[in-house]
Amino acid sequence: MSFFESLLALLFAAVVLLQVARRLSLPYPAMLALAGGVLAFVPGAPSIAIDPRTALALFIAPVLLDAAYDFPLGALRRLWRPLTILAVGAILVTTATVAWVGVAYAGLPLAAAVVLGAIVAPPDAAAATAVLAATSLPKRTVAVLKGESLFNDATALLLFGAALAAQAGGGFTMAVGLRLALAGPGGIVFGIAAAVVIRRLGRFVAGTLGGNILQFVNAFAVWIVADRLHLSPVLAVVACAMTIARDTTNQSPRMRIHSFAVWATVVFLLNVVAFLLMGMQARLIVARMTPAHLRASLDVAAAVVTTVVVSRFALVMGWNRLARRFTAIRGDLPPPTLAQGVFVSWCGMRGLITMATAFALPSDFPQRDVVVLTAFATVFVTLVVQGLTLTPLIRLLGLDTIDDSDRELVDSRRDLAATATTALAGFPQAEADSLRVAYAIQCDEAAAARYRDAGLAATGAERARLDALRDDALLGDDVYYRLQEEIDWRELALLPEDQRRIAEI
Repeated sequence: MSFFESLLALLFAAVVLLQVARRLSLPYPAMLALAGGVLAFVPGAPSIAIDPRTALALFIAPVLLDAAYDFPLGALRRLWRPLTILAVGAILVTTATVAWVGVAYAGLPLAAAVVLGAIVAPPDAAAATAVLAATSLPKRTVAVLKGESLFNDATALLLFGAALAAQAGGGFTMAVGLRLALAGPGGIVFGIAAAVVIRRLGRFVAGTLGGNILQFVNAFAVWIVADRLHLSPVLAVVACAMTIARDTTNQSPRMRIHSFAVWATVVFLLNVVAFLLMGMQARLIVARMTPAHLRASLDVAAAVVTTVVVSRFALVMGWNRLARRFTAIRGDLPPPTLAQGVFVSWCGMRGLITMATAFALPSDFPQRDVVVLTAFATVFVTLVVQGLTLTPLIRLLGLDTIDDSDRELVDSRRDLAATATTALAGFPQAEADSLRVAYAIQCDEAAAARYRDAGLAATGAERARLDALRDDALLGDDVYYRLQEEIDWRELALLPEDQRRIAEI
């Protein structure tokens, strides 16, 4: 099959697997990675290699930008302590412990062992986002995990680049240290500067479909240019997205809704393809190994996977215990619960960035096949084992009943309605009175239900009449679709919350 035909076949298989994951209430990244691993060994299955540099820009940049755009700066200021522990401390601890395993069990040089540690250290942003989107968890736990997934890749990639340079150059030099020191702050400054330029360019394409295309071009360009300048592309993309998100005054509501829908669809598609392709890399790795070499490599991989999981548990639970006991450690945050600590410890799925950095190793890297197999095993085990057990663990720990988002939605809606009613105080006209009635209805659940039923009946009658007018050739297609869109917006505003959202799977 051609590449295009293979890609179509994979996407069709992904759609089927997504429905299986939906009906079994399983995280789809784990299901897709597992299916990709099985599919890789089916005779005649397509062999699709991933170019590491392209994969990072294509799959990671949009996911990071999308997640960073939605991540509030207030949460970053409020949760900086646990975020620092996870995004920096956990990466350093995991890298160090895995490096020890690499030296002791695989016989790797120290710099090469640090490279291995940096490869398997960062939990995946796409995996965390995909899994958390399908769960109901305490807001602070979700914010911490999403924030970790935004910043831990930066720490890991900086360590990876420095250790790889040290391995290639025979040691850690002043030039490597200077590059490492400048990459993080430089990436943040570059991302903010890029956001300023992007906002100015966006004014020329505001309200157009080309504006949506430019958003994706910007995401990829920021990553690629930062990488070419030897800055942190992760921090550049995150800083760019957060800066842009602070200024939405020039974006119309219509284009914001459209842009969110486009980004949700494209990011979901990239996630699906990435997780499926990750599973299919197994055949490329195993094919180059003899049986004896494969068995020895699997022993090393098992030791590394165990170390990755245990080290995260040790760090998170240690900080959890200290934060509950000492106020100075947690600051003004409420004490973290034991259940939250256990869940965060277990929520450490590795993903595309681990695979991409492993495949990016030069061909003369010491024991390259062992390192690549270890990276794949870490991704596969954490995605499948941890990913498939997250939902049962949430129920077991009772974390799915802590926050009542429906109640929060109703209360917030009442607050907004009261604010709007106050703003109408200086408008005594009949039009203002009709708005007051509409806002008053929002504050009464029973009245809102009756209003919804009446409104849906009215829009249903409108829709039937509109179809009849078109069938009788009394209006053209252009007018028909404009009126249809108006009815759709009215009906969308009337629908209950659970019927407005489009589920990922």
